[in-house]
Amino acid sequence: MLDADLAELYGVATKRFNEQVKRNLARFPPEFMFQLTAEEFASLRSQIATSNSEGRWSQIATTSPGRGGRRHVPYAFTEHGAIMAATILNSPKAVEMSVFVVRAFVELREWLSTHRELAEKLDYLERKVSSHDQALAGVIDAIRQLTAPANPKKRPIGFVTDPE
Repeated sequence: MLDADLAELYGVATKRFNEQVKRNLARFPPEFMFQLTAEEFASLRSQIATSNSEGRWSQIATTSPGRGGRRHVPYAFTEHGAIMAATILNSPKAVEMSVFVVRAFVELREWLSTHRELAEKLDYLERKVSSHDQALAGVIDAIRQLTAPANPKKRPIGFVTDPE
């Protein structure tokens, strides 16, 4: 997400948002946040295709001084960076989002522990059934051997001249 999007989400001005990020750069390693290149920013502007007088994107679309809008290329945030940004802001929306994230992680941990126990039980049952399968296969083989017709040695038909 771009800095302007997160600022809007957290209820602060983009300028204030970026000020807080710059004051807390240690919290934003490269896998959390990076700045777009000029080429990426130009590509983004061409994809938006709005005039300078239309909506929120007009602030991003303008780079010339004195006309409003951005003077610098925006920062882009990964999901981890977006969560970290909520922790450095004091707006009511940012605080609410931080609490929401903490609750989500707690719920996820509880869910994983419940499912871990279930997975362990399933592994135990699988091992038990596997050993039963081997035992059942042995019993079936023994029954087949017992029920197989006996093949007594038959005497050949005819006369035998040389008894063996």
